[in-house]
Amino acid sequence: MANKHGSSATVISLKEAVGKVLAHDITEIRPGQFKGPAFKKGYIIREDDLEHLRRLGKEHLYVLHMEPGELHEDDAAVRLARALAGPGVVFNERATEGKISLKAAHRGLLKVDVQALTGFNMVPNVTCSSRHTNSVVEEGAIIAGTRAIPLIIDRREVEQAVGVAQAAGGVFSVKKFAAPDTGLVITGNEVYSGRIEDKFAPILRKKLGFFGCPVRETFFLPDDQDAIRKAIERLLQENIGLILVAGGMSVDPDDVSRLAIAAAGAEDLVYGSPVLPGAMFLYGHFGDVPVMGLPACVLFYGNTVFDLMLPRVLAGERISRKDLAETAHGGLCLNCDHCNYPVCPFGK
Repeated sequence: MANKHGSSATVISLKEAVGKVLAHDITEIRPGQFKGPAFKKGYIIREDDLEHLRRLGKEHLYVLHMEPGELHEDDAAVRLARALAGPGVVFNERATEGKISLKAAHRGLLKVDVQALTGFNMVPNVTCSSRHTNSVVEEGAIIAGTRAIPLIIDRREVEQAVGVAQAAGGVFSVKKFAAPDTGLVITGNEVYSGRIEDKFAPILRKKLGFFGCPVRETFFLPDDQDAIRKAIERLLQENIGLILVAGGMSVDPDDVSRLAIAAAGAEDLVYGSPVLPGAMFLYGHFGDVPVMGLPACVLFYGNTVFDLMLPRVLAGERISRKDLAETAHGGLCLNCDHCNYPVCPFGK
């Protein structure tokens, strides 16, 4: 008798089950207490198990008869996970209820090949879901889960899905964060003259501290293009690994920071982003040293374009115009009364 999945499995009644070997996990759910396998694949059913099985709603069980060209869900899940996992991704090869969770091998930036993930899920009878690409993940965090949908699956379907993932070099990877010595250039006549207290430096120190980046040098400067340029050049001479220039990023006559960054020799400058807040963001680099120009919104909003770009820069990425353009979808912060970032749509 074929089972509901169309495979060559025999359905037997409980009274026939004693002494038989289970071909799949049987899940038990006790609300608020437990969810997991009550009986594991390979377990030999005993007489005193029958009442427990009936409480789980089981009156019949599967005994599998594997045909050539077929795979059990657990074996399929292992093959799928191996193909999906790229650098920085680990998993336990023992499937649970036919599913395997992929985890971050270390703290870092999760990268998902979204196109390949879509292609993988276009294959019948396999599935994989994941967290959003460019998410910050901690060591051991679950980043994705995969499984074969039927209990028994055609080997060709598994091989097709595996091929999609392997062609991408693995769908998932986790990039480690660097923690470079950082230099801050805080601009603004009002701060330099002492008319108002600086608020930029404490905010930036806190955000950098989350990633373990030490702030080695901080300059407070007026809106003077030459002074800002010289400060940047000095930071480069001191082998600073990351430069943040705060303020002076708009189009007012006194806002000359982006001109100073260009005058200092920054390459591949990209100015302006579709993220709100953060439209007047700037990115460039001096060789291997990234520089970011931060608009005033960083002072007034808990999360901005800077929070989306900083992890990517620390993961070694160079930000292009296309990278910024892609942030338009999901780049609108709703400025909620109670902020739950990063558990929210912003930046996703």
